[in-house]
Amino acid sequence: AINCMDGRTQEPVSKWAKAKFGVDYVDTITEPGPDKIIAAGIQPNLDSIKTRVLISVEKHHSANIVIVAHDECAGNPVSKEEHMEHVEKSAEVVRSWGLPVKVFTVWVDNTWTLHEV
Repeated sequence: AINCMDGRTQEPVSKWAKAKFGVDYVDTITEPGPDKIIAAGIQPNLDSIKTRVLISVEKHHSANIVIVAHDECAGNPVSKEEHMEHVEKSAEVVRSWGLPVKVFTVWVDNTWTLHEV
C-alpha cells in the first residue's frame, strides 16, 4: 500500500487489503500526500517511493499495489475531486513502471471508511 503517513488511514487500508487479496501482511509505504507526490512527479520523494515499491514486489513478492488518498489530508489538502484526479494519475505512473502487479486506488473518507475508486 502506498499510503499517507496519517495513522488514521493505516488500519482501514490494511484490513481491506488483507480481505481483498487474501494476504496476512501488507507492506506499507508512507508519505504525506502520496497521491500528489506520484501524480506530480515530486522528487526525490517519487524515486524513494519507487525504490520501496520495487523492494515490496521483488523481495516480498507483492502482486498488488494500492494507492491511497483520504479526506482531511494535511500533506495534500485538496478537494475529494482533486484527490480522485491525483490517484488516477498516480495509478498511471505506477503502471508505467512495468511491474508484474495490479494497481488499485482507494479513498478513505472522513469516517475512516475505505472505498475502492
